[in-house]
Amino acid sequence: MEPRKPYILIVDDDSAHRVMLRTLLTGWGYDVDEADDGSTAIQKVVEKPFDLILMDIRMIKLSGLQALPEIKAFNPAIPVIIMTAYSSVETAVKALKSGAYDYLRKPLDFDELRLTMERAMDHTHLREENRRLRETLGNRFDRRTIIGRSEAVEKLLETVAQVAPTEATVLILGESGTGKEMIAGAIHANSPRRDGPFVKINCAAITESLLESELFGHEKGAFTGAYKRKEGKFQLAHQGSLFLDEVSEMSPAMQVKLLRVLQEREFTRVGGEEAINVDVRVISATNKDLLEQVGAGRFREDLFYRLNVVTLLVPSLRERKEDIPLLAQHFLTIFAEKNHKMIKGFTPQAMDLLLRHRWPGNVRELMNAVERGVVLAHAPYLDTPNLTLIPEGLSADKKVALEESVPGGLSLEKVEKKTILSTLQASGGNKSEAARKLGITRKTLLSKLRKYKEGE
Repeated sequence: MEPRKPYILIVDDDSAHRVMLRTLLTGWGYDVDEADDGSTAIQKVVEKPFDLILMDIRMIKLSGLQALPEIKAFNPAIPVIIMTAYSSVETAVKALKSGAYDYLRKPLDFDELRLTMERAMDHTHLREENRRLRETLGNRFDRRTIIGRSEAVEKLLETVAQVAPTEATVLILGESGTGKEMIAGAIHANSPRRDGPFVKINCAAITESLLESELFGHEKGAFTGAYKRKEGKFQLAHQGSLFLDEVSEMSPAMQVKLLRVLQEREFTRVGGEEAINVDVRVISATNKDLLEQVGAGRFREDLFYRLNVVTLLVPSLRERKEDIPLLAQHFLTIFAEKNHKMIKGFTPQAMDLLLRHRWPGNVRELMNAVERGVVLAHAPYLDTPNLTLIPEGLSADKKVALEESVPGGLSLEKVEKKTILSTLQASGGNKSEAARKLGITRKTLLSKLRKYKEGE
């Protein structure tokens, strides 16, 4: 029995364009139906099971933008590719907001059309397959050492299990130190790309000029110090996944370049001319409210919707306090072995202290606190004296922390140094995050760190 041909609906009030597309798609092996306006398209979708819709955005009676929400409301699983002769960002963003899978500019590039259609239908098939296998997936899902049994974590991992087998771009939101990188790793490990590379880059840790080279690579002689050709992260992640951490820190110019790669699936090395095709799943993360950044004009709206096909929110540690004993024991086991110490666990008083703390630095801060406690401990069980030096950074308890941890008689300069170094440690070494907590620029922070290093 031959497999059923995919059934495509072409929606366009230009009859000549419909005839051309029907001929083209029939030649590619698709079954085709037509509609000359949005209202007819809605009626046909109610009556027939289409695999994909190609729809013009501007039509005289009912436009594609008007028809799209009604089509998606009836059957949200149908991928809709918008066709437009108007290449404005506003039009594209409206279509993506309303549920379009992608948009193509007229006159159509036939190779791009075919690739986009195949990708859209593959995405839908993967989603349907994932739905069927959801019950058994729980037994095979690789948590990637994600510790926790709280309701918040279980809900998050349930969504990760649904998203991972698809090709959707994922935006991971959450406070600093919550484990966004581990969630990205779990998505990759449970995806069809699991055997491909998982490449990571922190967009906040690199200057704009170096970030372009890191992402896209450079040719020999492209700039001073470019002694040989270098492959960028996108090329290294080919047929795998690329994790863009702190994506909100990208400059406007870099946002434009990233958007182009996501749209065109190709890039050019710095100093090069050759267009390099790439097959990469992008997973991004930020601890900032990207919608707020869009509203303030600091992040491109069209890039936001490209990255934000699926959003995952990683809960803070104070939202999953029942996981603190599990996490703390996990870190204690690791650091006791690392430091060759026979430490079995925590006293009830020490665990009570951990449970009552607000953890502004989240899981990363807990990990640092346990490691510090293990280093200072001399008994088989970690007790409260070993945990009194947990750095609070600039949290609400800053004043108490400074009074407890800074001996009297220190100069203001030394108090400042201790505060900065403690905040940097509590931020896991992330200089941008530490600067944000301290209320200073990253440049000022780097200057002070250089000064401390020179004074050693």
